[in-house]
Amino acid sequence: MSLLTRPTGFRGGLHLDDRKAMSACRPIRIAPVPPQLVLPLSQHAGNPAKPVVQIGERVLRGQTIAVADGFVSVPVHASSSGVVVAIEPRPIPHVSGLSAPCIVIQTDGRDEALAQPEWAPIADPASVDTRSLREIVRRAGIAGLGGAGFPSFIKLSPGRPVETLIINGAECEPYISCDQQLMAEHADEIVRGIRVMLHALDARNCIIGVEDNKLQAIAALRQATADDPDIEVRVVPTRYPQGGEKQLIQTLTGREVPSEGLPLDVGLVVHNPGTARAVWRAVAHAEPLISRIVTVTGGAVAQPQNFEARLGTPMRFLIEQAGGYVHAPGRLLMGGPMMGFALPSDALPVIKATNCILAAAPGELRPDEPAMPCIRCGECQAVCPINLLPQQLYWHARGREYAKARALNLFDCIECGCCAQVCPSHIPLVQYYRHAKTEIWAEERERRKADAARERFEARQRRLEREQREKEAARARRKAELAARAAATPAPPDRGGAAQ
Repeated sequence: MSLLTRPTGFRGGLHLDDRKAMSACRPIRIAPVPPQLVLPLSQHAGNPAKPVVQIGERVLRGQTIAVADGFVSVPVHASSSGVVVAIEPRPIPHVSGLSAPCIVIQTDGRDEALAQPEWAPIADPASVDTRSLREIVRRAGIAGLGGAGFPSFIKLSPGRPVETLIINGAECEPYISCDQQLMAEHADEIVRGIRVMLHALDARNCIIGVEDNKLQAIAALRQATADDPDIEVRVVPTRYPQGGEKQLIQTLTGREVPSEGLPLDVGLVVHNPGTARAVWRAVAHAEPLISRIVTVTGGAVAQPQNFEARLGTPMRFLIEQAGGYVHAPGRLLMGGPMMGFALPSDALPVIKATNCILAAAPGELRPDEPAMPCIRCGECQAVCPINLLPQQLYWHARGREYAKARALNLFDCIECGCCAQVCPSHIPLVQYYRHAKTEIWAEERERRKADAARERFEARQRRLEREQREKEAARARRKAELAARAAATPAPPDRGGAAQ
């Protein structure tokens, strides 16, 4: 990848070969329903959903098969009709590489939908109260389709005034073109979804940020918003990581989100174009989130392209729809080469966060070379879009000095990989940062558990002391009552008489 410089609204960053033309040269194709669907109960940030179906039960497309468990959770729906053949742990696409509970559906080839949707479609969303709209978004199981997978209804329930909604159409990661194609081919549905979101947020206006290398998407969005003065399409420079939430905000508005803060802290909410379309489909068509656009690309794929794929589809099935492998991939990733993670197999299912399946040919991506000692060149600091000190963070993370790393704003790192990309010593800097964050989170969990245990112990001690005081007070009262009764009782008369 060539590294060039170009002016932008945030410091640092890189200009990378985007390699999006590989998959963006073909229109989105609707993928067939596979013979089997594997639907993880955790496809979003927060608590996994709870199954409400049994093995052997026949389910229909759009049917709720797992309900939300807690506030930060959303349901899971059947992506097609068929029979539930298993509810068990299966490997899922996750950076940990671990298995998780899944509902497995053997499809029947009929793709039969529910006779009646689980909620009523709304012809005029502007006439409906915002609470009802947010409840539909939750029931539809919509989680952010940009990759983070945060439940969308929560971001539509900010609890504070929102000035502007931002739609992140930058999609700066190389190879990935799912949002680009979606904006080019379904701009009208995205804009309708934006109007629903504006109503739900009670926000005044919306800015759609699109990088300047997506000409068809820009033209389609401008045509779709021509009659809507509250929605502006704004073109931003193509520069990685322009699609980072805080970076796009700074480019579009000049505002900086506070350290470890949220866009809401500066009156903004950010959503993905795919999420906006899913919101429209849920509200206007009573359609839950059962599919998404997925980029299948890389030098090892015969015909890179974008698919609208049912959630739960095995990745291998999509790769076969793209012509299969021309040769064994050198690396298999979910996501792009900068922020994606390695997959142990192509048998894993497509989930709500699957924006790209990248099967790179051997040597296509930067090879994993042995790390050498840091030479203190400062290149990592020069490209950091957050203006952190990557070298210092590396030393503290490596030395397990996590308090010092946190003091240097470790949690502001968006793990974009710019520092590792330019490091001449090939140090896997982001891996150190992720490890440090994980350790800090683990320490905080242990501290919270210890604090909770201490609070329970102290509460028990207070309760025992209170009960002891109450017992002593009760004994004292009984003793006083007995003494009072004894004092009030007259002495019996002396029947013996005095001696004469």
